[in-house]
Amino acid sequence: QVQLVESGGGLVQPGGSLRLSCAASGSIFSINAMGWFRQAPGKEREFVAAITWSGVTRYYVYYADSVKGRFTISRDNAKNTVYLQMNSLKPEDTAGYYCAAGAVAQAMVRRFQNYDRWGQGTQVTVSS
Repeated sequence: QVQLVESGGGLVQPGGSLRLSCAASGSIFSINAMGWFRQAPGKEREFVAAITWSGVTRYYVYYADSVKGRFTISRDNAKNTVYLQMNSLKPEDTAGYYCAAGAVAQAMVRRFQNYDRWGQGTQVTVSS
């Protein structure tokens, strides 16, 4: 099994930045995708970004339209850690952010139902 531990959430002013981290351990060989989803109170869980890989050097990244150009997902292969760099944060980015992992086809990375491992979540609050 794969275990995920997230860190990096917090309170930030509009226009500010945060970096979330998700460290994976366990049966890393069994997954090919890690993603970030978020959920605000009263709303459904929504896709934020994902990264898939094939081998060591081939990566593909995916973003929700609402974060494209502001958020960047990346992976440190040596540390089995995925990062979500969030810049130009807006109040509407406020949510619980969840890291997910699984064996996911590229066409399916935006659907949270396709991930079977989840982190505990970290809160991001964007407010002045």
